[in-house]
This record gives sequence, structure tokens and C-alpha cells, in this order.
Amino acid sequence: MKPCVLSVGSARSLSRHVLIAALIAAAHAASSDAATAVPAIVQQPRAFGYVLGDVLTQRVLLQAGGDDMGAVTPPSVGRTGVWLERRPVSFEIDADGRRWMVVGYQIVNAPQTLTQIALPPLTLTSASGAQLQVAEWPASVGPLTPPATFAAGDLQPLRPDRQAPWLATAGLRRQIAWALGLLLATLLAWAAWWWWRNQRESARLPFARAWRQMQRLQGAQAPSSKDAWFCIHEALNETAGQVVHGGSLSALLTRAPYLQPLRAQLEHFYQVSAERFFKPAPGAAEFPLQALSRALYRAERRQQR
Repeated sequence: MKPCVLSVGSARSLSRHVLIAALIAAAHAASSDAATAVPAIVQQPRAFGYVLGDVLTQRVLLQAGGDDMGAVTPPSVGRTGVWLERRPVSFEIDADGRRWMVVGYQIVNAPQTLTQIALPPLTLTSASGAQLQVAEWPASVGPLTPPATFAAGDLQPLRPDRQAPWLATAGLRRQIAWALGLLLATLLAWAAWWWWRNQRESARLPFARAWRQMQRLQGAQAPSSKDAWFCIHEALNETAGQVVHGGSLSALLTRAPYLQPLRAQLEHFYQVSAERFFKPAPGAAEFPLQALSRALYRAERRQQR
């Protein structure tokens, strides 16, 4: 077997072909990277006027070459350096149906003087392998307060407490006055009606008249006098519509059933009355006329309600 010997011309031709192939492969790789890594369309935040706690928001259009990128892997959440912390991203769809990724960066540190910071660059990759490049965006952040005050005029280290503005209460006072006036008028009207009702009942209802008369007799003479007995008898007769005695008590209770709970007291009343007027005897039993008159009046008043 003969050894393979390359001439100088053949070696040079082979080297030239290898170099050309390498250049072509590099060109293809560069063109492939250029096709997938596309500069993103970004709505950047304002570049100035930020302090500790403010949020800078970027909105990135999720399109490459005019086509939607589909599912995109969101960037990680957390600190991106000394000044910023990336927050969880969200997605929006505008009126034209285009998708945007909203990325927020919160300032987590406060400088002593006005300082330039930068939102970090991002590379967003879709499921198809297409990439969007978000460039770095500079911004400025300032201190919350100056290190020293000017101590001139009203520029002092501490300001006095600001008085809260007075509320306009004239309308509220008028409403309260009207409400209290209406309440007072209602109470007076109710009291007048209650007094008129009691006066009317005391003049119209038999037991109410008897109770009022018993109260007058209590001051003038003993409540167990003959007039006190006649007073209660008249009220019972008027209620029954006839003369009532111990034997006709059922007629009274039939016409005035609200007196049924007082049946035992009425039976005792007629028994003591008969002994007093028809069988007078020394040491006759006393009867609580005042208590019976009050009980009859209350039963009558409950019935009227």
C-alpha cells in the first residue's frame, strides 16, 4: 500500500476549503443569532424623580418581527442589585390585541445624594426559541430628606403640627335642631293625647270614675264609708246594665268577662256588703275597698287598650 503524499498545491487548496467552510458556518451562526435575538419594543418608565419605595414599571411588547412570541419565560423575582428588587410580572393585552409583559422594579435602598441607577437588561426567551433583548435603562433616585436643613425662614428641621381644618357644621346643627324640635313636638303631642285620653276615660268609664271618687274620699273620710261602698256598687251596676247582687254576679261577668279574674274578690265584696247593710252587727268585717276599686279600674283600662 502506497503512502498518501499531498503536494504543496493540494495542501493549500485544502486549507482554503476548510477556511471557507468555517467562515460559512460562522456566518450561519451569526445570522441565526441575529434572527432570534431581537431588540424589544419597551415602554420605559420616567427616568427621574424617584425615592425609596417607588416602583419603576417597564412594559415589554411580546412580539418578534411583528409576530406574537407565544409563551415567554418570565424573569426571576428578587433583588437585582443594591438599589432594586424585581417584582412578579404580569401580562396585559392592549386594544389592538397585542400582549405586553409588565415588569416592576421597586427601589429598596435610599441614597444620601442624588444617584444614578439602572434597570438591568433582560433576555426574554419564548418556547419557540425566539429571544427579545431589553436594554439597560438609566434612572435617578434621590434621598428622602436632605442631610441637613437650611435653618432659614420656614425651612426648619421640624415644623409645628398642622391644625386640622374646621368642618362646616352649620348644616348639621340645623338638622339636629330640626330633629330635636320634631322629637319634642312628638313627645308633647303624645303626652297631650295621653292626658286627654285619661281624662275622657275617667269621665266615661264607670270604674275609672269610681277610682277617681275613691281617691277623693280617701282624703276626706275613711275609704270604707257608706259613700265608698255606694261608689263601687254604682260602677258595678252600670257595667252590668242592671242592679247586681251576690246572686246575679254571673250576669256581670258574662257582660264584662275581663272581670273574671276578680270573681273571688267580687263574691267576697257582695258577701261583706250584705252583712254590712242588711245584717248590721258590731265588729263587722272590714273590706279593702281601695284595693278592689284599683283592681277594677286596671282591669277596665286593660280592656280598653
